[in-house]
Amino acid sequence: MDPVQKKVQQWSKQLPNLNTKPMALIARLQQTTKEMNGELCASFEHYKLTNASFDVLATLLRTGPPHSLSPSELLEQMHITSGTMTTRIDKLEKKGLVKRKTKKNDKRSVNVGLTKKGLKLIDEVIVEHVKDQEKIVSVFDAEEQLLFISLLQKYLVHNVNKKK
Repeated sequence: MDPVQKKVQQWSKQLPNLNTKPMALIARLQQTTKEMNGELCASFEHYKLTNASFDVLATLLRTGPPHSLSPSELLEQMHITSGTMTTRIDKLEKKGLVKRKTKKNDKRSVNVGLTKKGLKLIDEVIVEHVKDQEKIVSVFDAEEQLLFISLLQKYLVHNVNKKK
């Protein structure tokens, strides 16, 4: 029995006419997310990173050379507040992993870019991160993984479009 099943059974007993299928689905997604995040964050600790700092470094890496974005471009890609972004950048800059650089054509604007140290670290961490992800989802065969991807993508596309 998974951790959600007992709760669903209790609700079914307490309120027999209550549709517990949505509850069961959402609770399992939440529990799964919590479990997966816990496993992934544990591996970041080995590199003295948090999930939040990894996210910034990985975002800069995946943009390609010169691995640099404006703070507003980072915000757009990471869906966090500007205050949160500033804190993340400050912490990474203190560690020497990113550097704020004034734009040549506009001295009032800055970009945040990976330093050599930051690039070397995230190049190593991303490989380990993907290995960890592969291990986490290995409970599902390839066909099941594709089905999950398809179903979750359907949900996200529907809800992103609904908000526009």
